Order: sequence, then structure tokens, then C-alpha cells
Amino acid sequence: MDNNVVHFLRLVSALNTPSRLQEPIPVTIELLASVLCCTPRNVKFILRKLEEKGLIQWQPGRGRGHKSGMTFMRSVEEVLEEHLQDLTGKGKIKQGIELIGLPEVNGALQERLLSLLNMHMGYHSETESITGLDTLRIIRNRRMEKLDPASVYTAFESYLIEQICSTLVTYDAKSNSFLPGLAHMWEANTEHTSYIFYLRKRVRFHHGRFLTSKDVKETLLRLTDEKSPVSWHYRDIVRIELQGDHRIRIDLARPNLFFLHLFSCVHMSILPYDVDVLNQPIGTGPYRLLDYNENVLVLAAFDDYYAIRPLLDRVEIWYVPELGYNDRTYQLPDAETGGTGAGEGECANLSIDYPALGCRYIMMNFHRNGRQHHPLFRQVLRMLYHPEALVRELGGNRITPADSFLPWISRRTLWKQPSMEEAQKLLRAAGYQGEVIMLAYASRREEEREEAEWLQRRGARIGLNIRLAPYSNFNIRELLLQADLLLAEEVLEDDWQWGMINYFMNQSNHFYSLLQQSQRDAIEAQLQDFAEVPEAARILLLECTESLVRDNCWVLYGSHLNKRAQLNQSLFGLHAGSFGFLDISRLWIKTGFAEKAHGGGIGTGTGTGMSNSDSVE
Repeated sequence: MDNNVVHFLRLVSALNTPSRLQEPIPVTIELLASVLCCTPRNVKFILRKLEEKGLIQWQPGRGRGHKSGMTFMRSVEEVLEEHLQDLTGKGKIKQGIELIGLPEVNGALQERLLSLLNMHMGYHSETESITGLDTLRIIRNRRMEKLDPASVYTAFESYLIEQICSTLVTYDAKSNSFLPGLAHMWEANTEHTSYIFYLRKRVRFHHGRFLTSKDVKETLLRLTDEKSPVSWHYRDIVRIELQGDHRIRIDLARPNLFFLHLFSCVHMSILPYDVDVLNQPIGTGPYRLLDYNENVLVLAAFDDYYAIRPLLDRVEIWYVPELGYNDRTYQLPDAETGGTGAGEGECANLSIDYPALGCRYIMMNFHRNGRQHHPLFRQVLRMLYHPEALVRELGGNRITPADSFLPWISRRTLWKQPSMEEAQKLLRAAGYQGEVIMLAYASRREEEREEAEWLQRRGARIGLNIRLAPYSNFNIRELLLQADLLLAEEVLEDDWQWGMINYFMNQSNHFYSLLQQSQRDAIEAQLQDFAEVPEAARILLLECTESLVRDNCWVLYGSHLNKRAQLNQSLFGLHAGSFGFLDISRLWIKTGFAEKAHGGGIGTGTGTGMSNSDSVE
């Protein structure tokens, strides 16, 4: 960061409270040396630089006993906004983020700077005479977890892995069927106890080597290892036979009609056997990982991608802590902010809403001693965290009451208003004696804070003492020691059957971690034969498992949510990827004929680049 700005901020912080512009402030060189942590000689050098920049005016004191005078000529807001403009205009995003994180930046100023930073994100195109690279910059308010397909459990990390890696087959939600991926064909015996996959030839990994059946085998062995959090799904594999470089046979201990779902999920992303990919995955996907650190993740289009090369050459995902909003933004800078998007700064943003598959809900921490172990106490919480009242009183992105992760099941429920008097009686019957109940929620999500405070108020009405514990960087080990309840969101994959079974049985997710072993065993007993039965029977097993969890109040369903995307109308190729994120491998920017942005003339969609069958978050 510019030293002049740092020195200016230090001086303002120490001397300019309340804000005084164009008004001399009496100071001494000794005082300024203390504020700036330097020698009196260096103070004079710094003051001269600040005066040259027009930030201050300096009037040295004349004679013994006369103080000098320093006048601030510009406000902190003006200086920081100008400096952020300069940094982002030069592509110094990291320094811009550091500027926003300074202690002197808070409240309304931080919001203004964040908004300014957001305008400088989005699309950037270098001139054809240089490299012709098209870059998309995205900001996130949560650091990325480890990008290991075997253990990934968060939506955004799963989405990124799907851009970096590929699977043998892909699931198509519209037809509820499977399409070729790295395998161009597959077959199973009549008993569904053996499967053969035929691999595409000359498919390159990002490090240059061609894909072979050995890569598939080694990827699969990672998942069958007993330490793998998803080993339950692959437990019936008894033999893997390599039938040449491009054919692999897998034999099972019992029939598995669900097998292709397992091979299309993100965990089965094929990795090279000859590279350690624990920290930076290497795959065969449309993008390769170029850089990955605490500030930014950079993806570059993979020129040798076996399918269609992406039109965006580079994607930068920057971490900006605690943004305070939760919409997904794919915004382009307009002409006034130095961008190169379509038109002359006329491209308005579009807001697109759609209901997400999943819901917000509360989990119990059964690894912590407390009242949450008592069935009557959990019933009280169910009455307080009442889905119908939640949606009716708070509204917002809560669109319908939830009694399941699946909206079509929730619609079957006939809601009845709970009695607070009855809840109070049950609370006493549960032996509650005023102890504090800790409720953890994500501090970055405004609606979660609102929901937690709503539940806290309802609890106070019947004498239940709920204390809120917002977290910023989620740490499950700390949570197990501190929180009794956890407010969370679950958004399922397009392949919702896989999403549900993986939610119940994935050992790395929070739900599984917070259950006791006896509860896990009860769930596993329900789902033991899941993969052996036809689809209708599988759906029934999932519903029965949800009933087990719901009836025992191991989780409390809240509301189904509306997700929102902020889109610039110059973005084309809008196709929803996993969890509602835009598929960046199909995005491109239309920069010509801006005046016809709402009209026809483009053969691949409407003025927003979205075909009639597309949906997007």
C-alpha cells in the first residue's frame, strides 16, 4: 500500500477526531514522531510528501514555544476511495482488499469501498494486440476449504472441483439419466454386480499425461479406503480389473442399481495417480488451477480440454472477509469504472431469483452434554422454531415452510400454530432449569443472524435462555466444545437422490459429526439396502430416513430459500451448474451491438444470453 496513505491514516486517526477539514490543528514535531513511529528528521520528510500530494498543509511554528499547525485538506473517505480506484485499476486486487481490511475502515465507509471493489471485479478483457485474454473476477466472503474431491463437503468447493476435474459419467437432471463423460460408454451385467467403463482416448490431464484406466483405479481406491469420509458408498467393491489402458471392470459384492450415481458425483472426480493432489488438484476439466493461496484462487482455461474449450481464459476468485451480503454476483465493470464491458456504461444488472433445492435448518450437537439430549426439550425447540411462523414473520428469502429438504414433501404438511403455554409446560417437564443454550450461526449471513435473534426472542417468552454464538471461520472442533445448536443451510445437488444419501452418510459433514454413534447406526440400518432396490423404493427409503430424523427432532427444518444472482446483461452462455452456480466454462461476454442488448440477432438465446430452458442462481 502507498506509504503516503498509511501515514495520512495514522495522522487522521491520532489528531483528527472529530473530523476537522481545512482547519489548522496545533501539533509538535515530537508528537508527530510518536504517531508516525519515526525520528523528527523523518517526520519532516513525510510531511513534505503529504503536502506534495495535496493531503495536508503544514505551517511550521515560528520561535520557541510556538506550535506548528497541520491542516487536513481531504477526507479519509475521499483519499481511500481514490486509492482503491488506483489499486484496482492497476489490477492490484490483493492490495485493495488489504485496504478495506484496515482498522480505520469500518461501517458505512467499508460498505462503500466494498461496493467500489465489486464494480472493479467482473469481466476484464485485454486488447487483442497484447494477449486477448478474457478474465472474470469473482469475490467471496469465505475462504476456500481443501480442494480434495475425496473429502469435499461444501457447495462452492464442490463446484470448483467440477470445473477442474471430470467424472466418468455425468448426471442430467432434466432427463434423469446419465451422459458420457471421461467414459464414452459403459455397461453392466444383468445382476448389476459388474460394470465395465470404456474410456475416451488421448484425454490429457493438466500436467500433460494422458488419462488411463490406472488413474480411475487409484481414484477409486482412495474412496474405498476406510479413512475416506465417503467409503460407505463404495463399500461393496470387491475387485477392480484393468482391461487395458482404456477399459476398466468393477465387481461388486451385491447388486447396485445406484452405481452410476456414485460415478457421476464430485467425489469420483478422476485424479492422476502419479501426482500428489491433496492441496492443488490436477484434473482433466475445462479449467486448470493456476494459483491457490489465502487471498485468491486462479483458474486458467485448459487448451487441451477433451470437450469444448471455455471462452473465458481466466477466472480469479478473491477472498474478501465478511462482505455482509449473500447474493451471488457476476457483475461487469461499466465504462465509468474503467471496464471494457458492452456499450458505454449502459448495461444494467439483472436480478434473477429461483428456489433452491434444500432448506435452512437447525442441528443438535449430541456430542455436548445438555438438554438437547432430552426428547421433550427438542420438541420445545421444534415448537419455537416453527417453519410456518418463521416464514410468516420474517419473510425475506424464506419462501415456504420446510418439513423436509425436498419442497414437494414439505408441501404435504398441514401446519398448526403451536401453543406457547404448551411449550412452557414441556420445557418444565424436560427438567430445564435456566441453563444457557448456545446457538451457533454464520455471522456473514444476515438472514441467519435475523433468524437466530428471532428464535432467541421466542425462547425468552417461555423462559428459555438462548445465547447466540456467531462464527466467521467455521471450526467444527471448537463448535463441538461450545455450541448446543447449529443453524445451517443445505443445498442439494441436481442429483437429489445422491445429495440426500450423501447428506445422511458422508462422515465429513457437520450433520454426521454431531450425531452419536447409536444415531448413525439407526440411519445406516434404514439405508442398508438403498443401492440394491429400484428408484421408487430408494425414494421411499430416503423419505423414511428423513422421518426418523424429523420425528426424533435430530434436525429442525426451517424454510426453503430463494437464491438470487446479480447478473450483467452482457453475460451470455448462462447455464446453471451444480448447486445453482453459473457454469463458468460456458460463460462469455458480448461486447458488440450494445444497443440491441434486449433484442434478437443472437442465435443462441435471449438478450441476456439465457436460453428458455436455462435456470440460474
